[in-house]
Amino acid sequence: MRSILKTPQVGRLFVFSITARLPLAMLSIGLVVHIQRLTGSFAAAGLTTAAYAVCEGLGGPVLGRLVDRGAQTLVLLASAAVCAALLFVIAIVPAATPRLLLIALAGGIGLTTPPVAACLRSQLPALLPDGDRLQAGYALETSLAELTWVAGPPLMLGVGALWSTGAALASFGLVLLLATGGFAMQPASRAWRPEPVGERRRGGSLRSPAMRTLTLTLLCFGVLLGADEVAVTVSAKALEGSTAAAAPLFALWGAGSLLGGLIVTKLGGGERSALGLILWLTALTVGHLLLIGAASSAITLAAALLIAGATIAPTEASVYGMVEGIAPKGTVTEAFAWLATAIAVGSALGAAGAGALADQGGPTAAYLLGAGAGALAALIALARAATATATATASASATATATATASADFEAGGHDLLDGLPGPLAALDDRLGVRERDAQLVRSGLQPSQPQLEGCR
Repeated sequence: MRSILKTPQVGRLFVFSITARLPLAMLSIGLVVHIQRLTGSFAAAGLTTAAYAVCEGLGGPVLGRLVDRGAQTLVLLASAAVCAALLFVIAIVPAATPRLLLIALAGGIGLTTPPVAACLRSQLPALLPDGDRLQAGYALETSLAELTWVAGPPLMLGVGALWSTGAALASFGLVLLLATGGFAMQPASRAWRPEPVGERRRGGSLRSPAMRTLTLTLLCFGVLLGADEVAVTVSAKALEGSTAAAAPLFALWGAGSLLGGLIVTKLGGGERSALGLILWLTALTVGHLLLIGAASSAITLAAALLIAGATIAPTEASVYGMVEGIAPKGTVTEAFAWLATAIAVGSALGAAGAGALADQGGPTAAYLLGAGAGALAALIALARAATATATATASASATATATATASADFEAGGHDLLDGLPGPLAALDDRLGVRERDAQLVRSGLQPSQPQLEGCR
């Protein structure tokens, strides 16, 4: 873990990215409590929060596609500025504000939510070119992101209680703006460019069958999370008489995910194959199915959530580790944004479905919905495993061929090497980046030629 964070530029990118995502982790609960205090209606609060969630799901892939056109810095700065401004506006509007305007403001916040997580994940392959270190980097990033979900909601509620919900939203909007700006101004972020592609085809990243498989899988994964969030809340109220008792249970759930991710990071980052993903999805389903039997006591439920949570971050890391090899060239950021959208939409669907089921059958029905969604995710990954395997194999074969060709030319030496640089290095550059290519030249005893390097880009 330390070696990853000490890699040049990686540590700073992680810090700014996680800080920028902290406000995003508390926006849903923040909008609920703020709009309810403004209007006195939970119905209005629910509609406003739903508008935010839906628009965030719609805006993420659009912003990701713009980033993949080479506009990362501009997209991050502009979206953060607009999002922070809208948060400030919704924080100061009076109680008499029309509900439609509140819904529109929340929708605007969702549409302009900066794709910081997707941008970080798209940069990691260039910063951590070694496959094992890259997978460990994904696992570490997913684990650290859990800190935002552990700390974000309680922080929002605490600031709202001590100060005001409007002040909390405005303050976190400022944090979002500054942290996103810090991320966008990092040299790695400013220098990042998408892979060069020819004519862009319709469909973006989702034209890849394997990407559609991962998106459907994470949609079901999101349903599990949303359903179990409601189920835990209902269980806490039944056991302790108050929904507030769910807060420490959610913290343990997130802590379990953090712990599981850190362990997997220590062991090398986990799986990045279709079979590995199926195994983690199975463990995820079994772990959360056990919550049904543990829900009779707050203590046993807390222990079960800690254990079940340990499967969350490794499952996500397994998915993210497959994206670079399966997303069409020039669509990596959009691909990560679609996966985030799938989780967000799935969580909303799971929460809505679990709420309706819990009214009729109590928390057990909600837990069963979550476990069923996890099982469906594993079945989808199993049924469509060939799509991911075939794409990943083709990507690995192309990479191995490019690297072997470059190595053969490096060994040739002298003028023959210089004459052969542009072709093999262009192939190598797709995977390793300009910096790694220059390092290969230096190790071969040659001085990089700037005109040749420019021609290889």
